[in-house]
Amino acid sequence: MAEQVSISGPKIVSIKDVKSNPKVKKLIDGANEVMKAMGYTEHGHRHVGVVSSITRYILENLGATPRDIELGQIAGYLHDIGNVINRVGHPLHGASIAFVILNEMGMDASEIAPVLGAIGNHEESAGMPISTMSAALIIADKSDVHFSRVQNPVVETYDIHDRVNAAVQKSRVEMDNDARTIQLSLEIDSSIATVMEYFEIFLSRMVMCRRSAELFGYDFKLNVNGTVLE
Repeated sequence: MAEQVSISGPKIVSIKDVKSNPKVKKLIDGANEVMKAMGYTEHGHRHVGVVSSITRYILENLGATPRDIELGQIAGYLHDIGNVINRVGHPLHGASIAFVILNEMGMDASEIAPVLGAIGNHEESAGMPISTMSAALIIADKSDVHFSRVQNPVVETYDIHDRVNAAVQKSRVEMDNDARTIQLSLEIDSSIATVMEYFEIFLSRMVMCRRSAELFGYDFKLNVNGTVLE
């Protein structure tokens, strides 16, 4: 009697599956260790969790399908995993690593593809918003400025990135679907860093956010200490 071979189709991989994957956990830990050693702010589980959540919020407000929302969350959670190799080129490294992980987990290639595109294009130095998912991820990533991201324990040795993040007491993203606007609101303690210092390091990122918002037909606004900049 011939042996029957069971052929299983692609698996529906959830954000919960990705978060609980032991390899993902260890690689994100490793990525943050590299960043910490290089003197960068936190790029670990807190950051990727925030980015994943904001990506979901944006896609939900845009009326994306539940599955596209979940794929966006997965892209947000894996977007910085390439830092485990080096900061330079981390979006492309991250996309390669994400492919291996998601492929091992059984995700269909048609779902892996947009996730890789979003991860590979999230950095302003060599990327651009190439899809709604990608645009949502970019805005989510660039919006995560907060004092809790500072990893340097010695205040006297803070660089400008440490000071700016340390100065941001509150950060939130809000969408107005009627006005078709998406706004990043920041509360900055100017005794720690000036608003001008924020723009010194974040101007190119804010331009990328504006272009991302334009991709889905919204205007991007920045609210700093109650003053709205358009």
